[in-house]
Amino acid sequence: MAIDQALLEEADRSGRAVLRLYRWDPPCLSIGRNEPALTRYDRAAIARLGLDIVRRPTGGRAVWHEHEVTYAVAAPIVAFGSLRQSYYWIHERLAAALRALGVEATLASDHPTARPPDRQGPCFASLVGGEILAAGRKVIGSAQVRQGAAFLQHGSILLDGSQETVRAVSRQPSAIRGEITLAAVLGRTVSFEEVTEAVVAAWDGGGRFTRRDAPSVRPSADDAWTWRR
Repeated sequence: MAIDQALLEEADRSGRAVLRLYRWDPPCLSIGRNEPALTRYDRAAIARLGLDIVRRPTGGRAVWHEHEVTYAVAAPIVAFGSLRQSYYWIHERLAAALRALGVEATLASDHPTARPPDRQGPCFASLVGGEILAAGRKVIGSAQVRQGAAFLQHGSILLDGSQETVRAVSRQPSAIRGEITLAAVLGRTVSFEEVTEAVVAAWDGGGRFTRRDAPSVRPSADDAWTWRR
């Protein structure tokens, strides 16, 4: 995610838009930029289980990154409009990619009474409007941050597994089970390569995106940043 932050800073400087698709090795727990990690998550349990943990540059709640595809879009705000406009634009294309795989993917309608995105529990436990659903449940979780003249939106496309790790280290685990995986929907194994190819094929950027290598950065485990609150 240090690369995602670097792409955001570059988009702010250059006005270029970039789509990035990646996965995690080893698996990792990420928490939102504004989450009170010290009160929400059991640091001793995380250490006991040997889990890696990072704090995202975007908001939202905790996500367990293991059997999934992480996507990131860094782009100039002027090319995509408001937060809601850009959120829907990106999700419409991700939903089209899932439909190409045979998933009946839809976008959630607005939920004015839904739980706020920084409440306790996993990212996939509730809806706030515009999320991508399969079989009525959340299959992609996303968050966005804006910096200067650019924004970064990234999220997790669930291939298999579950978010039980989040609940296992939460001090007040949510009883909500809101997520679903592509494997559960399709009844078969879905690979990282299959999903990334579908996303790229569905991605009509209208000339707004550029193909390039990711910037070279030196990621570091910064406990002070992760556990700052």
